Amino acid sequence: MITARQTRAARALLGWTQETLAERALVSLTALKRLESRHGKRVYESTDDQVRRALEAAGIVFLTTAQGEGVLINESDEVGKGTR
Repeated sequence: MITARQTRAARALLGWTQETLAERALVSLTALKRLESRHGKRVYESTDDQVRRALEAAGIVFLTTAQGEGVLINESDEVGKGTR
């Protein structure tokens, strides 16, 4: 499962709006806003999965370590996909 912070950070790396991510993940904008909420609002597991897959398809790698969580963009995956 990805976190709200990771989702927001991934969008920032890609330069995507919430609308863009919702469209690419095939989820409603309302569902995405719930997922990204700072208040930990619950979403369906399928919504979380679709958002994660859309971001990974654009070159995002999700990181979780003992020190915390994060994201990075794999530029070689992202090149030529028209994600920016």
